[in-house]
Amino acid sequence: MKILVLCTGNSCRSQMAEAFLRSFDRNIEVFSAGTDPARQVHPWAIQVMSELGISLKGHTPKNVALFVDEDFDFVITVCGEANETCPSFLGKVNKRLHAGFEDPAKATGSEEQILAVFRKVRDEIREWFYRFYSEQIRTIP
Repeated sequence: MKILVLCTGNSCRSQMAEAFLRSFDRNIEVFSAGTDPARQVHPWAIQVMSELGISLKGHTPKNVALFVDEDFDFVITVCGEANETCPSFLGKVNKRLHAGFEDPAKATGSEEQILAVFRKVRDEIREWFYRFYSEQIRTIP
């Protein structure tokens, strides 16, 4: 089982999704990438994932161009822009899915208000990807 999670910057949402999928099942290959990758994983994404005991240390944003020749069982976009600009893959993609989540990096307000948005999005991503894992992957014999 091989999965690619796409976002625009590959600094928050897709990184969280990749990490959650890996935490659910170490036997699946999971990658994340961006259509316009940021320079680094967002520090608050790192912080809110660490609150759940999941480390994003060592994760770096990657460009989707690195993966267009590869085969994937699933390519999942987690933001509208990545869904609209998702490249054509030269490798075989069995299924494309879209699950749009708010971009926590665009949150405004106090630090606590911004962290609340990061936590809300993190929890939504965990819920969606656990349901996806339970219904689409764990049921495969």
